[in-house]
Amino acid sequence: MEGNGKIGNLTAFSGLFMEETNNNVDIPLIAENEVLRSILNSVGNALIMTNINGNVEMINRQAEEITGWEPQDAIGKNLKNVLPLTNWISQESLDQDIEKIINGDTLFEFPDHTIMIDRNGKTRILNGNAVPIRNRDSQIIGMVLCFQDITEKFGKEEEIIKMQKYESLGLLAGGVAHDFNNILTAILGNVSLAKIESHPKDILDRLTETEKALNRAKYLTQQLLNFSKEGLTVKEIISVSELIKESVNFMLSGSNVKCQFDLPNNLWMIEADGNQINQVITNLVINAIQAMPEGGIINVNTRNINLKNGEIPPLGEGNYVKISIQDHGNGINKENLQRIFDPYFTTKKDGTGLGLTVSFSVIKSHNGHITVDSQPGVGTIFHIYLPASQKRLVDDKKETDNQPIRGKGRILVLDDDSIIRELVFIMLGNFGYDVTTVADGIEVIDKYKTAMTSGCPFDAVIMDLTIPGGMGAKETIGILKDLDPKVKAVISSGYSNDPIVNEYSDHGFKGAIIKPYGLKELIFVINSVIVG
Repeated sequence: MEGNGKIGNLTAFSGLFMEETNNNVDIPLIAENEVLRSILNSVGNALIMTNINGNVEMINRQAEEITGWEPQDAIGKNLKNVLPLTNWISQESLDQDIEKIINGDTLFEFPDHTIMIDRNGKTRILNGNAVPIRNRDSQIIGMVLCFQDITEKFGKEEEIIKMQKYESLGLLAGGVAHDFNNILTAILGNVSLAKIESHPKDILDRLTETEKALNRAKYLTQQLLNFSKEGLTVKEIISVSELIKESVNFMLSGSNVKCQFDLPNNLWMIEADGNQINQVITNLVINAIQAMPEGGIINVNTRNINLKNGEIPPLGEGNYVKISIQDHGNGINKENLQRIFDPYFTTKKDGTGLGLTVSFSVIKSHNGHITVDSQPGVGTIFHIYLPASQKRLVDDKKETDNQPIRGKGRILVLDDDSIIRELVFIMLGNFGYDVTTVADGIEVIDKYKTAMTSGCPFDAVIMDLTIPGGMGAKETIGILKDLDPKVKAVISSGYSNDPIVNEYSDHGFKGAIIKPYGLKELIFVINSVIVG
């Protein structure tokens, strides 16, 4: 039953009950047979058996330990009470899956990382499967569920993912430093030239080039933030092409490897956690770079494909996005090829053997699959298959390409950095706004209250999320809402992945702006908040 972390096939178990049942009478699935009960208690996995109505008829010792239910309390109870699975796709879906088993599905597997709350309130992560039980006449008389508690194993997998991310970050550091030095050189060079130029057009050209370099730096820091993000899986509709280009170009920063892309414009969307898929792409690109120490070309292409059932086990029938990443390096020999996804297996001197294990786990958790082909001396190609989504990508990017327009109104700005306070004061002031700046949330409350009392209230407030040693936006917004339920507040932060920034409206804000930002972004968000 138990081997390499997977639940064995339960079909054999259903045969055990044929001798214990009589199709001419209505009896429990498990009769008072101490030999059989002893056998079931000796099985390595947890077992629960129900009748055709889904009521528990037997629970073995392992299931008692996992669920917290003793036999005298569990027998007769509905399965949903004894084994409450909380993160199934939906309760309706769970009911449908149980009905499928009762109607004769030979084997049904739990979704990955199924969550159960045991009788003592402890959260557990399970994997398992279920089969119908038949009597001698092949009539279905119930079902048997076999499962394991993988909570501890799952926790270790999470730690492995973190460890592997740190390893990748270490490999990335040299390339990032190389890129930042180039960016800083461009900034310092253009600023130096602008200081000695006399013609306005030449100065403008130098400032334009400086702005381009700063935007490159902004992109690089954003990628670092995305790469370092940790937490629960958050799936959303994603454009695969954009994700791949950003991930690959980011990883090739400062390396001697180039990439040739083949990304069709009509590629289907996927529903995925972008940061996790980014980590998979990162791992494969790192492998490709290391396979070509003298440099070379990586080929990355994507395709829409329709798979038939059984065409690429274990994937089912349906539409998928196929991602292929190919290097032209040393290749992998046949013996090692069978083991590359095993934890801690590596042929690299300084490798941990975690990258491909994590990649396999991530793709599997997205109901996809990853395969590899390789020839020594020729190169290696990885194929990733991810289910296509029927949903459309909602483009919520704000249009900031137009020239900023002048506005009017009183703006209160909270930021602990005096340089930013002065910069925002000048930018907004030059476009018609009356600006007041403060360094702490307590000052915000005082200024806002005074302005309301005097009859000249502020039209909007921009607040930094974090104020070291003081009140930031998170603490201040609640007090402002009590003073003025209609307050128009904008949250400002350098952390675009922060939940408060991403879900600003849920926390009482009317808008958000991510540092570093320029004049266009600032004017746009202020105009939108005041007018909207």
